[in-house]
Amino acid sequence: MKLSQATTMLDAAHDEARKRGVCVCISILDAQAWPMAFIRMDGAPLGVIDVANRKARTAVLFQMDSADFARIGHPAGEAYMLEHTNGGLTSFGGGVVLRAADGGMLGGIGVSGASTQDDIDIARIAAATLVA
Repeated sequence: MKLSQATTMLDAAHDEARKRGVCVCISILDAQAWPMAFIRMDGAPLGVIDVANRKARTAVLFQMDSADFARIGHPAGEAYMLEHTNGGLTSFGGGVVLRAADGGMLGGIGVSGASTQDDIDIARIAAATLVA
């Protein structure tokens, strides 16, 4: 992933969060789960910094959206407690896998601070800029 792609996604996510009237943290990681871009909006709780990073990290390391990871990581799921591996993951929505047009892995974006559905929507809107 190029920095220009990460900043375009960051801007799109930030714009969408403002439109929705929510204060979030947005974390974008490359395909190796290293940071590319991050913001914490004014008013976003400090606790969601780590959550946004873990959502993006979950998406990258398991190559699935964190909402999908939640289906296997819940108490009755086949991989309960998996979120405690790899330095900490998360098993709820807001982390989205970032893929190139050819399907190759580019990284992940994590959004946290609003409702889970808003976090997911904001992350997906940002991810859509990769193919726009």
